[in-house]
Amino acid sequence: MSTQEELERDRAVVTLVDDVWVTIVWNDPVNLMSYVTYVFRTYFGFTKEVAAARMMEVHRDGRSVVSSGPREKMEVDVQAMHSYGLHATLQRSDA
Repeated sequence: MSTQEELERDRAVVTLVDDVWVTIVWNDPVNLMSYVTYVFRTYFGFTKEVAAARMMEVHRDGRSVVSSGPREKMEVDVQAMHSYGLHATLQRSDA
């Protein structure tokens, strides 16, 4: 393998490792806005104001990005949201 090929391979591996993922909470017709705010405060440790703002994004826009980081951590966050009865998914960040 040439030095150039090794550099390209290493760059590809670093890109995969450094990928940023996000947890998205989606709107649903079941959970009350006060409950969604409670979950955001309890699990993520958001202030009352931040939790309310994220909840309003879910309500108004149909979704809100509530956390970002490595894929494994976002998988944990998605599972946590499911355990609270919220609909959540993860995806690669656009950033």
